[in-house]
Amino acid sequence: MRKSADLDEFDVAILEILQKDSTVPQRQIGERIHLSAPAVQRRIKRMQENGVIEANIAVIDPTAVALPITIIVEVQIADERYELINAIKRSFLQAPEVQQCYQVTGEADFVLVVVVASMTEYQALSRRLFHDNPNVTKFKSLVAMDRVKVGLSLPLTRD
Repeated sequence: MRKSADLDEFDVAILEILQKDSTVPQRQIGERIHLSAPAVQRRIKRMQENGVIEANIAVIDPTAVALPITIIVEVQIADERYELINAIKRSFLQAPEVQQCYQVTGEADFVLVVVVASMTEYQALSRRLFHDNPNVTKFKSLVAMDRVKVGLSLPLTRD
């Protein structure tokens, strides 16, 4: 398991830059933080190998690709046996509409963030993931009216 103590000030500075724009050339990163490009490259490679950097991705505006509806779903299950929890996790992982999935404490067992093109599409998804699953006792859908803040950047430097 990795610990934040494994990251020095140069690593954190590199991560701050990359999480805003992963296309910044290593030479420019090095110039900004006063390291050579090869040193930056070694640090990035190490952080990728250690799982600190999980992926380099493009963040896409869902409305630009005809997925304008975001729905937050709270899911309650009846049976919390290991194999049944793993089965429902797999069903969420396999659904491309499910953008985020959290197993949580409280009244709900899972909270999902889902994107769909239409309510008809969501109705079909809810049938497949929730209505057809005998372990789902209840689910609550919250349709987002506005995307106020969506982010993947982590607050690496804290006061």
